Amino acid sequence: MRYFIYMAYDGTNYHGWQVQPNGNSVQAELMCALSTFLRSETEVVGAGRTDAGVHARLMVAHFDHDALLDCTLLTDKLNRLLPPDISVYQVRLVHPDAHARFDATYRTYQYHVSLRKDPFGRHYAWRLFHTLDFERMNEAARTLFDYTDFTSFSKLHTDVKTNNCRIMHAEWTRKSETEWVFTIRADRFLRNMVRAIVGTLVEVGRGKLTIEGFRKVIEQKNRCSAGSSVPGHALFLVDVGYPEDLFE
Repeated sequence: MRYFIYMAYDGTNYHGWQVQPNGNSVQAELMCALSTFLRSETEVVGAGRTDAGVHARLMVAHFDHDALLDCTLLTDKLNRLLPPDISVYQVRLVHPDAHARFDATYRTYQYHVSLRKDPFGRHYAWRLFHTLDFERMNEAARTLFDYTDFTSFSKLHTDVKTNNCRIMHAEWTRKSETEWVFTIRADRFLRNMVRAIVGTLVEVGRGKLTIEGFRKVIEQKNRCSAGSSVPGHALFLVDVGYPEDLFE
């Protein structure tokens, strides 16, 4: 039987989602907790791979077990076994061939920036030291809908077969006088893609790159043409969508 785990984590203390040979990961913590409770080695597969320091308000992972489980009980037990910076929201029974990664229809990320020094939000927002034109940044962000090949925003030398993605939403919105958030939704994301897009949009907001220049960055399909990747600590995976018929 296959189950989906809906969870969240603060990525500050982890080397990303995926199991690492020389560092702690969220996936390793979850597998350890599951294996402890189920009393057998249990593998989990995530909906994606967040980088070191990146957070998730909602991550989905699946695992298999040969018996019917009490999902409410399992949720409670996992939360007792997991460290304080990882939380399980719920566990759901799904069809045996449901896949947390390949069956996801979209993922949504948010990137937070702050225009002032904030001692309480410094771990979860990127501090900016210059004024940005967010209206022009949104104008540039809308051009993302005209393209599918985002090689310019992908980490080099990855093992993916295609750099094509379908972006459904990309917009900067104001949270307060000094806080802005960039929300982007797509059917899939490339390694480092959101952080590279944000870094390039910041170049637009600073007046160092025009809207047409942003288009040319995409069309050149060259990572060296895009802006620098912004820090990971301000990035959150916030939603993953699935067809409802996957669930039992």
